Amino acid sequence: MLHYPNGKPYKPTEQKKERKQQSLTYSNRGMTLEEDINVTNQYYLDNEIAVIHKKPTPIQIVNVDYPRRSAAVIKEAYFKQSSTTDYNGIYNGKYIDFEAKETKNNTSFPLQNFHEHQITHMKNVKNQGGICFVILSAFSSYYLLEAEHLFTFWNRQASGGRKSITKNEIDDFAHIIPTSYQARIDYLKIIDKLYF
Repeated sequence: MLHYPNGKPYKPTEQKKERKQQSLTYSNRGMTLEEDINVTNQYYLDNEIAVIHKKPTPIQIVNVDYPRRSAAVIKEAYFKQSSTTDYNGIYNGKYIDFEAKETKNNTSFPLQNFHEHQITHMKNVKNQGGICFVILSAFSSYYLLEAEHLFTFWNRQASGGRKSITKNEIDDFAHIIPTSYQARIDYLKIIDKLYF
């Protein structure tokens, strides 16, 4: 007999629920991108290719309700600090640090998806000799955009220029990431071509 973590027995239901056609929402697409990267990173880890993990978001828990010891509920929490990028780790002796972003815009990638503290962090990583980039999900493809190109577009925006990266610019400066069954978003193939 299977039990839930709270001790209640699991009883499977015999009912078949009709599955509703779910529309793909922006938030669902974001989670899929993250899930695909996480599966890819697990593949890299399992095959001793690289050690790259998603960074946890630093939060400060302020209020917890304990109706039962096994059922604590966080009632109030705050971000401790601004997060930096989504992923970091090591590959082939080099520090890797990257952010994953996406858009459903058909003509450009809005720079509002990035924050000043993320750009500052990426510049610091580059200054220390780390490999830093962004994985973009846009225009029905995955792209790897090196941080130095992102900095150029960011600086252009800061100088009063365009507030997005055009599709043509992404085609010119970013690299299409191959997808596969095990390494779903095999971004290390691009890193190999660029750095090794």
